[in-house]
This record gives sequence, C-alpha cells and structure tokens, in this order.
Amino acid sequence: MSVAGLGTRRGYPDGMRPLRYSINVTLDGCCDHRGPVPDEELHRHHAENLSRADALLLGRVTYQMMESAWRLPMAPGVMPDWTEPFARTIDAAKKYVVSSTLDRVDWNAELVRGDLETAVRRLKEEPGDGLFVGGVQLPQALAELGLIDEYEFVVHPRLAGHGPTLFAGLSTPVDLKLVGRKEFDSGAVAMRYQSKG
Repeated sequence: MSVAGLGTRRGYPDGMRPLRYSINVTLDGCCDHRGPVPDEELHRHHAENLSRADALLLGRVTYQMMESAWRLPMAPGVMPDWTEPFARTIDAAKKYVVSSTLDRVDWNAELVRGDLETAVRRLKEEPGDGLFVGGVQLPQALAELGLIDEYEFVVHPRLAGHGPTLFAGLSTPVDLKLVGRKEFDSGAVAMRYQSKG
C-alpha cells in the first residue's frame, strides 16, 4: 500500500506536523524491550524512522533507558558495529522529555511540563515534518488524547510469555487504517496505520 503524502503536514487534516509512534511487540503482545531479538535490518529500519522526525517525544523511563544504552561515545565492544547508525541517529536527535519528577535533562533534550495535551499540541504546531514518540505509558496517554497520527507495530515472531502489553485499559477504542506493511528477513512484520480520528 502506498504511504505517499503521510510524510508531511499536508497529509493530515489539521495541518499540524504528525506525531508518529513505533513499537516492537511479540506475537503474544509483549512490548518489553527485551522481548524481540534485534538485528541489523531492524536497527536500520528504526534509524530511518527516527531520522524522519524533527524531534523525539519520550517519557522519563524511555528517555533514561535510551540514554543509558545509546548515548555516545559508547565503550568499544558494548554493541555490535551495525548498531552504530541507530546510535548516531538517536544520539543527535532533539528530544522532549515528559516528566514531573526529573529536575533536568541533557543529551540534546528539554523537559516538557504542565498540561500534556497543551504541550504536545504546541509541539505539533511548530514547523517541520513530524515528531516521533516511543515507549509505553506516554503513548497510551497520547492515544487517549487523540494526538497520535500514525502507529507502527513491528510484530516479531516470538512468544514472550510475559508483559507489559500495549494500551491496556485504554478508555476508548482507536480506529486505524492500514497504510503500509514491510516484512523483514527475521520474520518480523512492520505494519503502519493512520488514525481515522
């Protein structure tokens, strides 16, 4: 299926830059970052996703987890060489961190405080091609507010047998339209959806 027109503000009815969400998930619904088995092809795909965004929107837990894993420079041998493009992309990205408990952030980041809906709408109104959100709890709050324009689920051929799971307790269903599909050599499948709302 074509995804033409989804990469710019013009592809969305409200004219704001789109907020995109991507998450790895196992066949039984586990979204624990240790569930899927990473490989070079998937890291390249995720690096390309990140590079399409003007900035990343992260909650505290995801921000701290990503910083501890991907902040450059990394010690030699900590990660395989093929993770370098992903590491460079996420290290350089502008980051907005939603947190009421952190006093400060660095790593090219700034804190987002106050009303979540107001703050994220303000970010979406800024010029650019899009924002990218990761994690579990923050995307659920954004989905509740109807602020996510595009969802990507990278489904891995594995049964993890444990949680956490996505969108548990979502108060209202979110209807989506399939706009893209990509298969990987590992057997993982990335499915992209646009919000119908």
